[in-house]
Amino acid sequence: MAYVGQKFPNLSVNAMDEMGDTFQLNILEEAINNKKKILLFWYPKDFTFVCPTELHAFQEAINEFEKRNTKVIGASCDTAEVHFAWLNTAKDNGGIEGVSYPILADSNRNLAKTLGILDSQKQEGDSDLLNGDHVTYRATYLIDEDGVVFHEGINHMPLGRNVHEFLRLIDAYTHVQQHGEVCPANWEEGKDAMKADSKGVADYLSTH
Repeated sequence: MAYVGQKFPNLSVNAMDEMGDTFQLNILEEAINNKKKILLFWYPKDFTFVCPTELHAFQEAINEFEKRNTKVIGASCDTAEVHFAWLNTAKDNGGIEGVSYPILADSNRNLAKTLGILDSQKQEGDSDLLNGDHVTYRATYLIDEDGVVFHEGINHMPLGRNVHEFLRLIDAYTHVQQHGEVCPANWEEGKDAMKADSKGVADYLSTH
């Protein structure tokens, strides 16, 4: 199900912070109550291969997200205890020590099922048995200060994300919010945007 233009599901999920504390986190409420944008990224499993490179990449860019009033939140279907073990594993040993943003522990898969991002297929002839590991794809959601999703994307397991593209998307959406203009292809902060009418696009195309 596509959530772009709609409010993010109103569900609370277990989460863990960098101190090892477990708490309930509701993404919709987090956005609305704190008037922040949210970047929520799902990854398949702790203690795997592409996943730690992504978690560290988001951590390295954390200050850039904070400058944009955006909170980064990771998520997988692992338990909080597994997250804690991974957070206490050194980076040079495949761990995510040093990651400071919260990580959802959607071990009952309630939110992942609602979003429709689980890699699972029912076996033929048996409605209760599943093929696959029943974990999530690399799904990413950008949510605005009203809890509305303005971007969602899903990568297959082997494909790591480009963190800088999410910064660009946040910049573009913020420009739309502040100026009422639309952002053309390959737009970046500091480049020309355009009015959302035929004259606006004509003027833009004539000069680019």
